[in-house]
Amino acid sequence: MHANVGDHLMVEGHTVGEGRREGEVMEVRGDDGGPPYVVRWADGHEGLVYPGPDAHVVPTHG
Repeated sequence: MHANVGDHLMVEGHTVGEGRREGEVMEVRGDDGGPPYVVRWADGHEGLVYPGPDAHVVPTHG
């Protein structure tokens, strides 16, 4: 997985009724854009994230 500051991290829900979580990558702490990432979630919470297989990065262009 590769991300840049400003990209969006999407984490799919695991159970029925659990929605997708979306957050903005605020800091990349891994080498060459790799995890972990500091992410600000839509609810304003920030945290250090090691994304699992249910996550993907949506690049921000421009």
